[in-house]
Amino acid sequence: MGTAVGGGRAVPRYVQIADDIVQQIRAGVLAPGDMVPSESELVERYGVAGGTIRKAMAEVRASGLVETRHGKGSLVKARPPVRHRSSDRFRRTHRQEGRAAYLAESAQSGAEAKVSVLFIGPMEAPEEIAGRLGVAAGTQVLARRRLYFRNGTPVETATSYLPWDVVKDIPELFSENPGPGGIYARLEDHGHVFAEYVETLQARPAAKAEATELSLTPGAPVVHLLRDAVTEEGRVVEVCDTLMAADQFVFEYRIPARD
Repeated sequence: MGTAVGGGRAVPRYVQIADDIVQQIRAGVLAPGDMVPSESELVERYGVAGGTIRKAMAEVRASGLVETRHGKGSLVKARPPVRHRSSDRFRRTHRQEGRAAYLAESAQSGAEAKVSVLFIGPMEAPEEIAGRLGVAAGTQVLARRRLYFRNGTPVETATSYLPWDVVKDIPELFSENPGPGGIYARLEDHGHVFAEYVETLQARPAAKAEATELSLTPGAPVVHLLRDAVTEEGRVVEVCDTLMAADQFVFEYRIPARD
């Protein structure tokens, strides 16, 4: 049977099968780490052709609940989302308690967080970053590139770009561990008090190298986020260029209903 009728609409059989598999995952019948049954097993179970199963599995993969491993099949992900709360993740109290934003977020979700520092050093500011920092393209800045893990899985890369005249007298910013509260705490320690953070987000497919770095299926959705950290004097003292596995993050924003 190719379709089923429900609510006046014909539902393709592959959609029904995909929905059934997704519900099994959400209900825990297929638990994190389990392999989804093979194509031949699903053909026998649902009594359909292999092409129908392949279309169904494409829908399941699009849900973000499984990942495909070459030569092995589809594995149920053990990756519940981290919830981003823009209203409080950069609260000064977190820094005063010695917690940087990512560690605070992970603690709220009950996850084990780890940060791997990939690079710290001077580099020429890319054009877009330079524009955000208010310097000429190619101006020397400090770059800090990190890879973030949650429960052992890479979920995010981030590169912070900071003006050289700001960082040259803050030695902690050249260290892998800048100390309790992260780089924002060190900047505030040296008089750069933050007034706001301005973020721009864009969803897109991951490039091949990005997918490899984040252990994603090529073309999987990612969220590209650029954040300007703005001081009370109106200066941007950090631009953070971040790429996140889209299935890992829920963005929750509080928007004041006033002028």
